[in-house]
Amino acid sequence: MTIPIPQSPPATGGSPAAAPRPGGRAETRDRLSRGTYDLLVIGGGILGTSVAWHASQSGLRVAMVDAGDFAGATSSASSKLVHGGLRYLQTGAVKLVAENHHERRVLAKDVAPHLVNPLTFHLPVYKGGPHGAAKLGAGVFAYSALSAFGDGVGRVISPARAAAANPALRTENLKAVAVYGDHQMNDSRVAVMTVRAAAESGAAVLNHAEVTGLRFTRGRVTGAELRDRLDGTEFGVDARLVLNATGPWIDRLRRMEDKNSAPSIRLSKGAHLVLRRKAPWRAAMATPIDKYRITFALPWEDQLLLGTTDEPYEGDPADVRATETDIAQILDEAAHSVRDEHLSPDLLTYAFAGLRVLPGGPGGVEQAKRETVVTEGRGGMLSVAGGKWTTYRHIGRVVVRKLASLPDGALAEDMEPLSQLPRRVPLPGIANPNAVAHRLLVSREPGSRMDPLTARQLATHYGSLALDIARLADEDPALGERIHPDGPEIWAQVVYARDHEWAETADDVLRRRTTLTVRGLDTPDVRARVEEILAARAG
Repeated sequence: MTIPIPQSPPATGGSPAAAPRPGGRAETRDRLSRGTYDLLVIGGGILGTSVAWHASQSGLRVAMVDAGDFAGATSSASSKLVHGGLRYLQTGAVKLVAENHHERRVLAKDVAPHLVNPLTFHLPVYKGGPHGAAKLGAGVFAYSALSAFGDGVGRVISPARAAAANPALRTENLKAVAVYGDHQMNDSRVAVMTVRAAAESGAAVLNHAEVTGLRFTRGRVTGAELRDRLDGTEFGVDARLVLNATGPWIDRLRRMEDKNSAPSIRLSKGAHLVLRRKAPWRAAMATPIDKYRITFALPWEDQLLLGTTDEPYEGDPADVRATETDIAQILDEAAHSVRDEHLSPDLLTYAFAGLRVLPGGPGGVEQAKRETVVTEGRGGMLSVAGGKWTTYRHIGRVVVRKLASLPDGALAEDMEPLSQLPRRVPLPGIANPNAVAHRLLVSREPGSRMDPLTARQLATHYGSLALDIARLADEDPALGERIHPDGPEIWAQVVYARDHEWAETADDVLRRRTTLTVRGLDTPDVRARVEEILAARAG
C-alpha cells in the first residue's frame, strides 16, 4: 500500500491536547537568537531536560539545545529501569537507594503512570554463586523496606515456584530465588515527554544544534555560538547563565570555558542486547555475576532485553558501540540463569551501548558511586554530571535550587521558590493506559478499527495523547496502517513525531519515537518512507 505524505499543517494554536506544535527550525533559531535567556542548557539528555523543565516552571526564561537528538545518546541507552538499585546496597549507599525508591514510586503513581510500569524481579541463587540465599533474602527484604513495602515484601521462593512463573529460568544447581519489585519504562519515550513538558512550561528547545564556541562578557560565560547540523546555519544564544549538561562530553565543553580545565569525570560503558522472545516472561531476572555486578534479563517491548556491561571507556563518546566482545560477554553472563534456547544469536534484533558519567576517583568503575556533581567553572558556567535516570526529577530540582542560591543572586529575584511550586507535576498525556486503550478500541469512527496491539502500544507510550494519533488515522485511514507487519506502530506516529515531537531524522523516529529499530524492523523500505514523510514538513 502506498502511504501518502502528509504536509505539516500551519502552526495554529490547535486544541490544548495537541499542543505544542513546534515551529519550524528557522522560527526556533530566530527565537533563540533574539533577546537574552535567563538560562541556556547545553545538552538535551534527561538531566538537561529535567533542569529545563523545572527552571521553566520556576519562571525563568529557558533555552535548551543539543548537538544530536534529545536523549540521543546515553539517556536512550539505559537498562530501561526505574529502580531503587538493589546492588547499591552492596556499596553501602542506603540513602541513595531510599531516594531512588521515593522517586520511583512518585514517577509510577503521580508523574508518569502511563509510561512507567511495575515489574517483578527474580534473583536466582545458584550453588557456588557469589551470594547465599540467606544474604540475598535479607537484602531484598531490606530493599523492600526502604520503599516502605510499597511493592510487597522481599522474600525467597522455591526453584519450582520460580520456574512455573518463568520457564526460561535455568534450574540446574538452583538453590532458591529471591523476589522483589521495581519498575520499567521506555527511556526514549519518557525523555521525549519530558522535553514536551519543558516546552509546555515555556522553554525554547532545539535538537541537532551543535555548540561551536562560548560567548563571554568580561570573562563570564554569557551564551554560546551554535551551528544547525541539518542545514549548516550558524547562530547564537545569549544567556545570563549557562549550564553544561552534555554528559560524556562535559569536559569538552568545560575546556571551551577554560582550556586548562582538568578532567572531572570518568566513563563506564554499558552495552545491551535485544532479542526476540520465544516465550512469555512473567518476571525479570537479575542474576549476580560477582560481588558487585548483576546481569539483567528483562521482558521489554515484547522482546527480551539483556545486559549490561560495566567497563572503563576512554574513546570518543560518539563512537561508543556494542562490540562483538560485548555481545559474547552479555550472552555468556545471561546463560548463568537463562536457558540456551532463549539466547541464540539468531534471535538478536538490536545491540546498543551508552556511557555512564561517573565522578573521578579511585577504584574501578563498577564500584563508583552513582552520585550527581554540580561544579562551577572559572567563567561561571555550571556543569552537572552523574546521577541516575530514576532520580532525574530530583536532580533537576537540586540544580534549580543551586541556581536560586548563586552568590550574586542574579536569577533568584526572577524565580518562584520551588517550595511554592507543585512537587509532582505530571508529564503530558497522564492517564490510565488501560482506559486509553479501551477508548481507542471502542470509540472509533464508523468503519474504522484499531488493532488491539496497536491500541495498547499507543496507550502505554503516549497516554491520552494517543487519541491525537488516532484522530490522524481517522482523517486519513492510510495512516492507520502498520509501519511494518511485525510491529504494532502505525504511520500516524511518524507524522505525529514530525509535527509534535521534534523528530528530524529517520533515526529520531525509528530509534527514539517508536520501537521499530529495537525490534529489528528498521528495513530500507521503512526508513526510506519515513524520510519522505519527514521531508514533507512544511516550512
